[in-house]
Amino acid sequence: MATAIVMPKLGLTMTEGTVVSWDKQVGDAVKEGDVLATIASEKLTYDVEAPASGVITEIVAQEGDEVPIKEPIGYIGAADEAPAAGGSAAPEPAAATPATAPSTPAPQVPVTPVQAPVAPSTAEGARIFITPLAKKIAADKGIDYTQIQGTGGHGRITRRDVANFTPSAQPATPEPVAAPVAPATPATTSGVPGYVAGAGLTGMRQVIAKNMMHSVQTTATVTLQRRVNITALMAFRSELKGKFTEPLADGQLSLTTLLARAVILALQATPEMNAWYQDGTYTKVEDVNIGLAVGLPDGLIVPVVKQAQNMNLTLLGRGLKDKASRAQDGKLKPDEYTGSTFTITNLGHEHIEYFTPIINSPEIGILGVGALQQQLVLDDQQKVIAQPELPLSLTFDHQIIDGQQAAIFLDKIANYLQAPYQLIL
Repeated sequence: MATAIVMPKLGLTMTEGTVVSWDKQVGDAVKEGDVLATIASEKLTYDVEAPASGVITEIVAQEGDEVPIKEPIGYIGAADEAPAAGGSAAPEPAAATPATAPSTPAPQVPVTPVQAPVAPSTAEGARIFITPLAKKIAADKGIDYTQIQGTGGHGRITRRDVANFTPSAQPATPEPVAAPVAPATPATTSGVPGYVAGAGLTGMRQVIAKNMMHSVQTTATVTLQRRVNITALMAFRSELKGKFTEPLADGQLSLTTLLARAVILALQATPEMNAWYQDGTYTKVEDVNIGLAVGLPDGLIVPVVKQAQNMNLTLLGRGLKDKASRAQDGKLKPDEYTGSTFTITNLGHEHIEYFTPIINSPEIGILGVGALQQQLVLDDQQKVIAQPELPLSLTFDHQIIDGQQAAIFLDKIANYLQAPYQLIL
């Protein structure tokens, strides 16, 4: 009996997914755990693995199709079912019956057009297909993936193609073939992954675009901004660091960890902010699940530290550091991207002071963090001193939270940062 390859449910709010690409085709033999296809949800792209060993007997959903969760996108059958698959019948007779050449020209005809599109798809700069994971691995290894011959569906480059690629295996012909395409490369010289010349968005960028438009179309957003004097917080960090003989490796005293702890305490004191709003339904969530926006070459993802209210600074710092690191390496599991109740996004490293972050639906609030500022102020003795101030931008859904409530919530965060010993209670 055939085994269904189903659209997985990757998050609480996911109802359907999009088939981005197929790495295997009808007639291909697969083993349990092999990557068959790449799908995209509201939050991320994900490799679908084979639920059983056998042969791909049918592909139900083509690339670009949207499929409800738990519905089949293809089927795997036993190896002896392979001849029944239309996609695999042509190549096999051509190889198996060389003695009957006069009667086999017809089966050989499909072989040529099947192979021909692969080379052009790799040769044309704007038509290269590559899985997000394969692109990241290529970037990490410093490999020019345009020189790799893809073995996936429609010549798509897979992670195995990247892993198996060596410069010595590079064909001699792609260089002159690519040269005539040079005048048509403006869309690829932007350096922004997810864009294809003359076409729509692809991969993670397509998912982000859909998610952002859904957010702005279903929320009534307002952003409040203020600076917080963190003189006491900086002194608190220095004092605690001085009490340890070895460096603190878990990031427990990093500004990110201390700010996240302040947000967690503020959410516990303001439970109406720790909630979801979706399809007209407002739900308060008991656990505080903190999302931390992490930028990748392909876009932005939000790994989640769950039940963060139960963590001290060491556990929280370790969790934030681990999730961010594994997100950048592409090693997070699907459930580690979902379930956040509030998100923190930081553009301080890019020297941005204030900005207007977009809510990560179905959450109802997100905190933007800007670059640390040094302000000259007068102290109690009327002397000029440098005062460190942290810019914060709180975007909230005015359908659920009024401006005064949001201002009080932001003030709670500021109070915790200005009285930092509360962070360790």
